[in-house]
Amino acid sequence: MILVTGGAGFIGSCLQGALYARGLETVICDRLGAHAKWRNLAHHPPARIIPPDALLDWLDLNPPLETVFHMAAISETTATDGDAVWQTNVELSLRLWEWCAQRGVRFIYASSAATYGSGAAGFDDDPALLPGLKPLNLYGWSKHVFDLRVLDMLRHGAPRPPQWAGLKFFNVYGPNEYHKGNMVSVVKVKYDEIIAGRAPTLFRSTDAGVADGSQARDFIHVADAVAVMLWLLDHPPVDGLFNVGTGRARTYLDLAHAVRDACGAKFDVAYVDMPYDLRPQYQNFTEARIDRLRAAGYSAAFISLEDGVASYVRDHLAQPDPYI
Repeated sequence: MILVTGGAGFIGSCLQGALYARGLETVICDRLGAHAKWRNLAHHPPARIIPPDALLDWLDLNPPLETVFHMAAISETTATDGDAVWQTNVELSLRLWEWCAQRGVRFIYASSAATYGSGAAGFDDDPALLPGLKPLNLYGWSKHVFDLRVLDMLRHGAPRPPQWAGLKFFNVYGPNEYHKGNMVSVVKVKYDEIIAGRAPTLFRSTDAGVADGSQARDFIHVADAVAVMLWLLDHPPVDGLFNVGTGRARTYLDLAHAVRDACGAKFDVAYVDMPYDLRPQYQNFTEARIDRLRAAGYSAAFISLEDGVASYVRDHLAQPDPYI
């Protein structure tokens, strides 16, 4: 049995779909709520759904878990409730780590590229470099705190799960993200603009050294993020903190053109001013260094931005049922 926390969310539900396709028994911890998140699971329902406030009591029953994929988090980069973020992103993660360590259950959790902050210290997932990172927002800080705590526990010989992996996801896009509101991927936002008959908009640069539209991200299709997690499931000896990105940054202009082309539209990009509250925490560039993931043995190629966007548009966004 496999537990997926946040299993009705974006990455979690895509992982759930892949585990279901393998015929594995899964239990999800999540809230379906009132925003149609149930549709993320409609094609691949789990054996059970445990409400988050009942999770620890359920774990006290010692269910026969083999692996925990901990995807649940308050992931909004604009989150401001520090107490809620700490309880969800740090305290719950610690409780799950300790539970897995005590019972010999494998533990794979979601960290984030937001831990890298402005990127001034680079995007190298070498654990020795963690103390030098300076996240720009509460969400990134909370993920960084847990990464640091994991390494501290390992350094002091505390009990640990038989396999552990922390995954620093970069800019993930793809199907089943539709409930995410203003945290939905830029691919989906540009698609909606184009389908509505409007030009895709991008933020003007606030840095004199970066041209409008040249702000860049490491965009990774959710299928690739899931493939990395399945690979870890298939390779129990692999431990560590790993970047999960393609290793190649692409500009927002590249992305807007890819969406436009996938839609068969002819719009030019329009530029708008970046909101003032976003500017202090905005990253002009992210690019995963994936040497450690490759050295660990992950050899699969990553989907290109153009192919990933085309597939997302053709196979999901343009379909009556866009869900995996």
